[in-house]
Amino acid sequence: MSLLRITPSVHSSVSSRLLRLSIFLLLSLPDTKGKAIWTAHLNITFQVGNQVISELGESGVFGNHSPLERVSGVVVLPEGWNQNACNPMTNFSRPERADPWLALIERGGCTFTHKINVAAEKGANGVIVYNYPGTGNKVFPMSHQGTENIVAVMIGNLKGLELLHLIQKGVYVTIIIEVGRMHMPWLSHYVISLFTVLAATVTYLFLYCARRPRVPDSSTRRRRRIKADVNKAVGQLRLQVLKEGDKELDPDENNCVVCFDIYKPQDVVRILTCKHFFHKACIDPWLLAHRTCPICKCDILKT
Repeated sequence: MSLLRITPSVHSSVSSRLLRLSIFLLLSLPDTKGKAIWTAHLNITFQVGNQVISELGESGVFGNHSPLERVSGVVVLPEGWNQNACNPMTNFSRPERADPWLALIERGGCTFTHKINVAAEKGANGVIVYNYPGTGNKVFPMSHQGTENIVAVMIGNLKGLELLHLIQKGVYVTIIIEVGRMHMPWLSHYVISLFTVLAATVTYLFLYCARRPRVPDSSTRRRRRIKADVNKAVGQLRLQVLKEGDKELDPDENNCVVCFDIYKPQDVVRILTCKHFFHKACIDPWLLAHRTCPICKCDILKT
């Protein structure tokens, strides 16, 4: 009997057997000696003048020898052009009110243990290491024996450089590091068998479902409708081309909180219904992704 002529009862029986075999292989896996990996939630706050923007994301992992604890503080950079903190005499550029503080350090140049100890000896409450250039936002749990008393997490290169450039511009950045979820790596060869069965199950179900007409479910239709509504709402927001003499050009009063640059003549700004305004090129992608004002969180679909 060909695959396309399998009856629903046969399909149900085969799927049930494949599922039971998958579960059997999963439960048959021996205990692994692989160390658990704990993700880190970073609640990042940018303060520019009187404006505060918050960002939350599961963007890091705790080191293998780090305490699993919540820490917070002002983010501080090593002094000098080299950001790897490998020199034992490295000092950190701590602004006023920076207590407690977290060290932001570049990976490379020396061991994780060494650079974490350098920051700890200078009084850091925790250490954030960002990965090598060219690795995007890839992370892995660091090995740093001998630093068990200080929280240490790794974040991706892109996020690390973003924080580095903000601080170098004078932006006051604080971070709260929260313990995220545990992931247990499977190091047994039995996993190959499990993945083989799961792959066969997924392939079979895919071929079976490919025969059926694809009708978007209610959640998919709702997402598409919201996306269309957001696009329409953004297009209806007022635009303004700034010119000499406009009060928006006062550098002491306003700057775009998305890119942190001041406004200049001929800049095109988008004015939201809450009266906050931003560079059009900055705020349009933000609104399409978040739907809310970066400052007051006003929802453009509710106003």
